[in-house]
Amino acid sequence: MPQTRAKDKQGKSAKWQARRHEIVDASAAVFAQRGYHATSTTELCEANGIGKGALYYYIGSKEQLLAAIHDRVMDEVMLGADRAALSGGAPPQQLATLGEELLDVIFRFPDHVWVFLHDFPALTGKNAEMFRQRRRAYERRVEAVFERGIESGDFRPLDTRLAVTGWLGMHNYTYLTLRAGGHFSVREVAKSYADIFTLGIATRG
Repeated sequence: MPQTRAKDKQGKSAKWQARRHEIVDASAAVFAQRGYHATSTTELCEANGIGKGALYYYIGSKEQLLAAIHDRVMDEVMLGADRAALSGGAPPQQLATLGEELLDVIFRFPDHVWVFLHDFPALTGKNAEMFRQRRRAYERRVEAVFERGIESGDFRPLDTRLAVTGWLGMHNYTYLTLRAGGHFSVREVAKSYADIFTLGIATRG
C-alpha cells in the first residue's frame, strides 16, 4: 500500500517500510524455490544483498520473515474481501467477486502464495496463532456469503464450513497449474469457478 505518512505508528519511515517489503518479496522467491527449512539465513542475506545485522534490523528472525510473508498474503486477501463487500450484489455475485479478488492475489503473488500454503506449519507460538486467527477471519467472510445465500433462497441448505473448505480448495490450488500471463486471465478463471461452484449449490427448482 502507498505510504501516506512519513512514519508509521511504530515510528518507521516510508523508506524503511519500502525496503522491508523488498526483502519480504525477494525472500518469498527464495523460500518458494528452495523451501523454508532448506533455506539458510546466509542464503537469504545473499539474495537480498544485505548482512545478517541488516536482516535482523528490517525483519528479525527467519521465522519472523516467514510470518511477514504470510501477513503480506493475508493483507492483500483481506483488502480484496473488503472490496468485494463494498461492490454489493446478491450472494452469487458476492461469491464470484470474492473469487476474482482471491485469484488476483494468487496470480500477483505466486511465490508468496506457494510459501503461504506450503510452509505455514513452520510458524510457532504467537506467529502460528496470529496466522490461524487471520485465516479464520477470512473464512468467516466467505462463510457469511454462503449463509446470506441460504437465507435469500439463492443457495440450497448446506454445511457452510464444508462449503468454504471446498471453495477455498478450488481457488487456492490454482497456483499449481496457472500463472499470470498464461492462457487464462484472472477474470476468466474466476468466472469459470463461479459458474461451477454456484451451479452446484444453487437452489434447485
